[in-house]
Amino acid sequence: MNEAHEFLAGDEVLGPLVEEFGPLWLDPADDLYRRIVVSILRQQVSMASAEATRERLFEAVEPTPEEMLEADEEVLRDAGLSRQKASYVRNVAEAFVERGYDREYFAGLDDDAVVEELTSIKGVGEWTANMQLMFSLGREDVFPVGDLGVRKGMTALYGDDMSRAEMVEAAERWRPYRSYASLYLWRANEDVVDAVAEVVAED
Repeated sequence: MNEAHEFLAGDEVLGPLVEEFGPLWLDPADDLYRRIVVSILRQQVSMASAEATRERLFEAVEPTPEEMLEADEEVLRDAGLSRQKASYVRNVAEAFVERGYDREYFAGLDDDAVVEELTSIKGVGEWTANMQLMFSLGREDVFPVGDLGVRKGMTALYGDDMSRAEMVEAAERWRPYRSYASLYLWRANEDVVDAVAEVVAED
């Protein structure tokens, strides 16, 4: 166990989940653009549907910003992207090319600054930005309360009557390892894994 797991294992609320599931790890993606495209594909659809689209898309187009910008929109549509999501992955590609996004670029930004930067791109909302903090940049203290899976996990632990604000307040006990806590919340009931992608539409 690392410090995060030891800390959470001693928490009276989350500790039983840590004991049940053992150590869970953040696994930052090597390719930041590829990972953010995956998050966009997961907006408002099931994980299975998003995975099928991902396979078709990455088979048809090399998932780099340059290749995505060069691809004909019909190729993206044939892979299963809606017109809106095709626009989103292109918007992000443009931002990567124009702003020079890479791991070093974001390394000097705190979490709030990363969210502000990413959400300035049309098609990237707070949920998608938080997924990048966790699964692209490996930030350890993210609590994505906009994620249905996290909220279901909180409901499993605390009951049905919590607002999002109350969930955020309750999660303060898990600082500075709320990203790891979120991993356990996703495991808190059988429906969580499939529920992760069921988020609200992002502007």
